[in-house]
Amino acid sequence: MLEHEYTFRVMYPDTDQMGTVHHSNYAKYYETARWELFRSIGIPYRSVEDAGYMLPVTQMSFKFRKTIHYDELVKVRTTIKAIKGARIWFTYKLYNSDEQLVNEAETELAFVSRESWRPCAVPPFVIQAIDKHKKHITITN
Repeated sequence: MLEHEYTFRVMYPDTDQMGTVHHSNYAKYYETARWELFRSIGIPYRSVEDAGYMLPVTQMSFKFRKTIHYDELVKVRTTIKAIKGARIWFTYKLYNSDEQLVNEAETELAFVSRESWRPCAVPPFVIQAIDKHKKHITITN
C-alpha cells in the first residue's frame, strides 16, 4: 500500500454562507493530495504530461461525515488502492484538526495518450516509482 499525508489550512473562499467548506472543494483538495503523493515519490504531474500522458478522472465518490471550517488545519490521507491496465484507484480520508474523520472518497483515473486520448497502460516509470515506495498494492496489467 502506498500512502501519503497532505496537510493544509482551509481558505476563506472555500467556505459557503453556512461557514463550512462547500462540497465542490473536496474534489480540488483530493486532486492536490493525489499529486502531492505522486510528487513525494518523484513524479510531479508535469513529468507525466511531458512523457505524453494525461490522467482524467473517470469516477469519483464522496461520503460526507462532518463539516470543516475556515482556517481549520486539516489532513488528507491518500492511498493508491489498485492499478489495473490503464486505470488507477485512489482512496482519501480527510481529518479535521481534532483528528476526526470528516470525509471519505475514492477516485478512478485512466492513463490516456496526450495526443489521442486513448487509454494506455500505466507508464513504466510510474510503476517503478510506486514499486520502490510501496508497502502493499495490487498492480495487474
